[in-house]
Amino acid sequence: MSRQAVTSPAAPAAIGPYSQAIRAGSLLFLSGQIPLDPATGQLVPGGIEDQTRQVFTNIGSILKAAGASFDAVVSATVYVADMNDFAKVNEIYSTYFSAPAPARATVQVARLPKDALVEIQVVASL
Repeated sequence: MSRQAVTSPAAPAAIGPYSQAIRAGSLLFLSGQIPLDPATGQLVPGGIEDQTRQVFTNIGSILKAAGASFDAVVSATVYVADMNDFAKVNEIYSTYFSAPAPARATVQVARLPKDALVEIQVVASL
């Protein structure tokens, strides 16, 4: 099976040796997105709500570049720096997906790149 990189200039450029997303057959694997402003490469100001919204903006831009939308997402992994923020993340998360919601795992981690408060990785079916 061939792999094809998918990129969007409306999402932050990769900050390491990885692709924004890889299409493999009918699946699209997005790399974890942190709340970087694509124009500056810096974390967006604000707390967990602002950071979560930026993560979803970045994910949406990459999905769009692949000709997909949030309706195509079948799985998500949410990484939070503080599980006490989970309710706020979940409230915003729920506005991006219609039923049936994607399968999901959520974990608290010791630290995220650039000291972000949240990172989300998704898989979509094209």
